Amino acid sequence: MSTGHADETALALEVCGLRKRYDEVEALRGVDLQVSRGEFFGLLGPNGAGKSTLISILAGLVRPAGGTASVLGHDVIRHYRDARRNLGVVPQELVYDPFFSVREILRLQAGYFGFGRQAWPWVDELLERLELTGKADTNMQKLSGGMKRRVLIAMALVHRPPVLVLDEPTAGVDVELRKILWRFVSELHSQGHTIVLTTHYLEEAEALCDRIAILNHGELVAVDSKQSLLGRHPYRYCRVTLAETPAELPLAVRELLVDSNDATLTLRLHKREQSIGELLLLLTDAGFRIDDLSISEPNLEDVFLEITGIAGTEGETH
Repeated sequence: MSTGHADETALALEVCGLRKRYDEVEALRGVDLQVSRGEFFGLLGPNGAGKSTLISILAGLVRPAGGTASVLGHDVIRHYRDARRNLGVVPQELVYDPFFSVREILRLQAGYFGFGRQAWPWVDELLERLELTGKADTNMQKLSGGMKRRVLIAMALVHRPPVLVLDEPTAGVDVELRKILWRFVSELHSQGHTIVLTTHYLEEAEALCDRIAILNHGELVAVDSKQSLLGRHPYRYCRVTLAETPAELPLAVRELLVDSNDATLTLRLHKREQSIGELLLLLTDAGFRIDDLSISEPNLEDVFLEITGIAGTEGETH
């Protein structure tokens, strides 16, 4: 019988052979994934990759067609209450009850997880930390989109879950909220919370996450540390500014061209096969004078594009 207490040896999240189909769409195709306690973990993928379906299964909102999923050792189906009590989810969509004020909805959420008045000081602290105190008695309908997003974050944290899933938490929000959110989440992580982040802002994942998984068409196509993922990208980028705009570039240079803006060229070089020196010789032999040159290593977006072939920009359906 489940006691509600987490197994101290259990993983924060464990998914084995997870499958889910929506009519003709196979949203998850036997996904295996493990997230250790205390990780700041990135779950990335283009639209329709299966990220939201995976999160919905972990939250007990969707029943899988096959496989298992657990939160701190609690199976999300057999031990739903215990699994859900250990998990906080900030959803992608702005879902809220329009009949209550901010403070009321947080107290109700605390009650849903079995916490009464003893949780009210924590509710007040969440209001303060997310800069919602001035809106505490305001009806949810009257809040801006950014303020509603802050309330969803508070709702996910009101029962103090050790595992927090953030599903596109900064989609469509302003810079101020991003700073508030990441400062607070980074503090939670430093206190031992496990954080799982899905985002299409890949610079956020690169800055925050220790380890990253990439889903594509319902399959896990990469799981590795951030540094290992960055290291597997075969190219580097060379930005060259010529003394004058070229009328025509040699074929060998055009084959490397990623982008051009007047006299500034961005070229992609294979790390093992093409050297900077060879590129400079190509340009100087063609009669070009070089005013400036800079080299950049690939970022997470470059790796993401290399692995998936497409870039995600909006929320996904499944």
